[in-house]
Amino acid sequence: MSKAPRHVHFVAIGGTGMGSLAGLLAARGIQITGSDDALYPPMSTMLEQWGIPVYSGFRPEHVLDQRPDLVVIGNAVRPDNPEARAAIDEGLEYRSFPDALYQLAIAGKHSVVVSGTHGKTTTTSLLAAVLHGSGRDPSLLVGGYAHDFGGSFREGQGEHFIVEGDEYDTAFFDKTPKFLHYGARTLLVTSVEFDHADIYRDLDHIKTEFRKLIGGMPRDGTIVAAVSHPGVRDVVSNAPCRVLGYGVEGKDLDWSCAALEADAKGTHFDILIDGKRAARAFVPMFGRFNVENAIGVLAAATALGVPLDAASAALATFKGVKRRQELRGEERGVAVVDDFAHHPTAVRGSISALRQRFAGRRLIAVFEPRTNTSRRAIFQRDYAEALGDADRVIIRSVPETPLYSATGTVEAFFSSEQLVADLGERGVPALSCDSVEEIIERLTAECSAGDVVLCMSNGSFDDIWQRLLDALRGSAETSER
Repeated sequence: MSKAPRHVHFVAIGGTGMGSLAGLLAARGIQITGSDDALYPPMSTMLEQWGIPVYSGFRPEHVLDQRPDLVVIGNAVRPDNPEARAAIDEGLEYRSFPDALYQLAIAGKHSVVVSGTHGKTTTTSLLAAVLHGSGRDPSLLVGGYAHDFGGSFREGQGEHFIVEGDEYDTAFFDKTPKFLHYGARTLLVTSVEFDHADIYRDLDHIKTEFRKLIGGMPRDGTIVAAVSHPGVRDVVSNAPCRVLGYGVEGKDLDWSCAALEADAKGTHFDILIDGKRAARAFVPMFGRFNVENAIGVLAAATALGVPLDAASAALATFKGVKRRQELRGEERGVAVVDDFAHHPTAVRGSISALRQRFAGRRLIAVFEPRTNTSRRAIFQRDYAEALGDADRVIIRSVPETPLYSATGTVEAFFSSEQLVADLGERGVPALSCDSVEEIIERLTAECSAGDVVLCMSNGSFDDIWQRLLDALRGSAETSER
């Protein structure tokens, strides 16, 4: 693009990255339009707040009637999408989301990319909060609603742009991972495990792409890596630049921690640099994996020039991210928590974190296997292990409908019935329900004061948390009459 666009149209604007970039550009005064098949909170709410009009469905006239200066095409868009086809066939300027993000927002800044199979959204938001709270003025784009910034993006005047680097592919016309497009100078790697079975064959396939990300780092760059995890340690082994290894504990770590102690508000821990105690810190989150993310953020922040005492002070004021262990309310003495966890490692971590946060209370895990990967049999046994730490489990059953795959035919599907059986063998009562209505009916009848219900899905889950709170409130009012 030779000059800044005056009108940008987003095809599939409802994705977290797409919607966030749309909001950032709208805040600059650029005319933004978009289209999508279905929207749900929080992105639907944010787009409405930003005053961005969204067409329902995809039609050629959405791009041809006004002929925008730039069309941004999301990675959920298929090659036969009528809007994308019209833009390309009519010669309109178009870009993938990551290329548009880099060209319109990141270029000229110090690019700080947060990558990993899980933990990206919280870690990205936390790093931005630490830099901002310590007197920097960073820009941010993250795939979630960061409470510290009242949304999913921030345009600052400082030198750093902090972005969540997703390993999923870029667009139907560019099958490279999005994180390769951001020109990282500082890179934080939280985890490398198998996921996205629709586009990756196996763990080695994912590692290949992470190695490209690592190999593309400039020699004067910095990688902050959770090397206590085998997958991370493997992909950074031949890095062309400085690597700072971090973890909760372990030998030969540049950054680690000790003396973890949880209270009602979060977790206190000692910061260890090269094995020596440097300071005592606090993060208002729970669980070992959240403390590990915090250590990685402190290592990255100090590498970017933030004094450790200032970074630690900012860490303690973090407000969190929507849908990441978010307490949505409490009715009839029952706490209802909303969480984005869907990979077995994230599910296990969220359950462990809530065990600390709500110590001594019965924990009921409600899980929707919604992703392309979770609906396959790949993690069948892993989910039994991950959910086995709950006191009670309810799974929303999913039909064996066809799944998109770039890696071959899907031969084995996830079985909620098998998961119920596997959990039963572990002594964990579990059941499978066909609908959210049935799940809510069960929970309303079974829950007692003191229970904690953890709802986990990477989708809207049909607003189960709000509907459950409403049902609990209604049952309480009925019993009082």
